Amino acid sequence: MHASRFAPVSEPSRRGVLAAGGSVGLGALLAACGGSSGSGSDAASSGGKDTKAGGPWSFTDDRKKTAKADRIPANLVAYTGTAAALHDYGVECTGVFGPTTLKDGSPDPMAGDLDVKKLTVIGNAWGEFNIEKYAALDPGLLVSHMYQAPTLWFVPDDSSAKILALAPSVGINVAGVPLTTPLQRYAELAASLGADMAAGTNAAQKARFEKSSAALRAAVKAHPGITVMAGSASADSLYVSTPAAASDLRYYQSLGVDFIVPNQVKGGFFETLSWENADKYQADIIMLDNRTATLQPKDLTGKPTWTKLPAVKGGQVVGWPSEPIFSYAKCADRIDALTHAITSAKKLV
Repeated sequence: MHASRFAPVSEPSRRGVLAAGGSVGLGALLAACGGSSGSGSDAASSGGKDTKAGGPWSFTDDRKKTAKADRIPANLVAYTGTAAALHDYGVECTGVFGPTTLKDGSPDPMAGDLDVKKLTVIGNAWGEFNIEKYAALDPGLLVSHMYQAPTLWFVPDDSSAKILALAPSVGINVAGVPLTTPLQRYAELAASLGADMAAGTNAAQKARFEKSSAALRAAVKAHPGITVMAGSASADSLYVSTPAAASDLRYYQSLGVDFIVPNQVKGGFFETLSWENADKYQADIIMLDNRTATLQPKDLTGKPTWTKLPAVKGGQVVGWPSEPIFSYAKCADRIDALTHAITSAKKLV
């Protein structure tokens, strides 16, 4: 699956391998996609009060493109993780594309709290996007992440022109920026689509995120010296992410988390270790990519170097959703999990 990762393949092909295999973590995704230079600092242009009153709608995305409509768009279609974030703010999508359901029909973790049975699934895997089904929804807006602007995540390159001609689109940069940047941008988008971000559940979500962040900072100070390694496992390799690559890791590091920083990074985002050399770095806690297509601890019991790692021997391996759902509530959940891991960890190395 990963033999061609450094072969001279095209960028779309490489992105496809990474997304379909799902085993190299966000660091590798950024390496393949090159990251985006967008700052995410532009404020959303939502039409203000007129939009909520039924007036014209607009939103300037991280491609510096402004999507416009006569009113707040209906029949939203979004990448599954994007739809999950908007759902947390009270904005519902009609259709989704990306990892939505598992083989048994149950929701993929990327779907968050979405009721997948009520959604039209345009595609459930990399390269799948049913244009006819999409058009039949009469879409008002298409939304997705961006790991490499202007490419929208999980919108197939070979059919993107046809897809993007059917409705306005919005791309939010999630690469090479701290977690708070895409969080703010998705909150701005939700507000433009009618969500009240300043009151009720939405205000409580953000307050909880800030409280969770403060608790993680305090936990790190109270448990000095606890080291953390973030990575992803495939049949052939262990990929160790550098924290600057992933928005969540970058944010956790700013709160004081002591991450292992690999010293043989290729492309600026991760280091690839063969399983023979997978014991190169020693950490007290391992955050292991837990997307549904990745290898998990139960799959790695036959790898001697894995079983000998201090964090593995000590039972201090925690799941890492390397593609966060960018809502304040879901990100607070992840911060709380890391806080618990740090406060309960023993110093092993």
